Amino acid sequence: MITILSRFLIKDRLNEKDPEVRRKYGMLSGIVGILLNLFLFAIKFFAGLLSSSIAITADAFNNLSDAGSSVITLIGFKMAGQEADTDHPFGHGRIEYISGLLVSVFIILMGYELCKESLKKILDPAAPVITPLIFAILVISILVKCYMYYYNHRLGKRLESKAMEATATDSLSDTLSTAIVLVSSLIGHFTGFLIDGPCGLLIGFIILYAGYHAAKETAGPLLGQPADPEFVQKILDLVDEYDDILGIHDMIVHDYGPGKCLVSFHAEVPAKGDILALHDTIDLVEYRIRTELSCEAVIHMDPIMNDDEETNFLKKSVSEILTAYDDQLTLHDFRIVKGPTHTNLIFDVVVPFRTSYSVDDLRSTVQQRVFEKFPHHYCVIQIDHPLTARKS
Repeated sequence: MITILSRFLIKDRLNEKDPEVRRKYGMLSGIVGILLNLFLFAIKFFAGLLSSSIAITADAFNNLSDAGSSVITLIGFKMAGQEADTDHPFGHGRIEYISGLLVSVFIILMGYELCKESLKKILDPAAPVITPLIFAILVISILVKCYMYYYNHRLGKRLESKAMEATATDSLSDTLSTAIVLVSSLIGHFTGFLIDGPCGLLIGFIILYAGYHAAKETAGPLLGQPADPEFVQKILDLVDEYDDILGIHDMIVHDYGPGKCLVSFHAEVPAKGDILALHDTIDLVEYRIRTELSCEAVIHMDPIMNDDEETNFLKKSVSEILTAYDDQLTLHDFRIVKGPTHTNLIFDVVVPFRTSYSVDDLRSTVQQRVFEKFPHHYCVIQIDHPLTARKS
């Protein structure tokens, strides 16, 4: 349905990287979601009245909340598509993440309400009524939710939309919950075992977990999370094409919403190279990242003495000391500053976030081992964490 409608309603529909095309897909998906969920609420609420089943009635109101979630997704895509302005120079793309988080909150609230109602049903059980009409309604509901999961999951992946992926997760949990409702209704009708309440409680827990998972996925981009490894590798592969760039480090990717990001990193270049030629190379890399990866890039040039024997020897020696301390440690920005009484070795060390040792212990141990090997050399160590990417 979405594919067919997009052919008529979305111009240039295959250009999914275009913000306007992306926004229209989100709005189309939201409108279809609202209509389908309202339809499911109506038929399941009717089935719940006929069967006196708390599980079916609760499942109906779950669909009603899903319609509200689709409204939030629709509004989120609409607002996220606004152009940058004075107050928001990087656009409004993160609103989509906020809308996805709100959808997650709706899911969690509905799970809580369902658990509460199911506990009442456990304390005061009643046999549900199942008829061919009710059976058909539940089967139709499962099929519709399977379709909604399929198109939301498919579009969410293609458009890299956390809000749509959260909606897909909700649809999948709804499919499972309605299947449990159907099975419990059949068991209660044909065997007399009153498991309507416990099954409603199980559905509630499933919905709560789905809401938690969706909230975790959508909160990540808002709080800040590591860059996508595939995206980082694309940058590394692109930089690898230029011999003038000896390595890169301190890469940070700022996510301002789907299709709107800013990347910054340090590029190591020969200290004795032609500054104008090197600057031209950096400009070219920034241009290619912008045009090929749809990301603004800011690159800082770090000149290094790559042809100085003393610098290379000391750098190799310090690297060996670091590796002996922890084989995950790496260094960059290594340089030496000579004075009348001693020589400073200045460098950055990339330390994993979780270690069994402290930063102070690392600094003191490395200093001690360097001093044992080079008595007049002192270390000036800057600690980095693995937001850093390195040229392979």
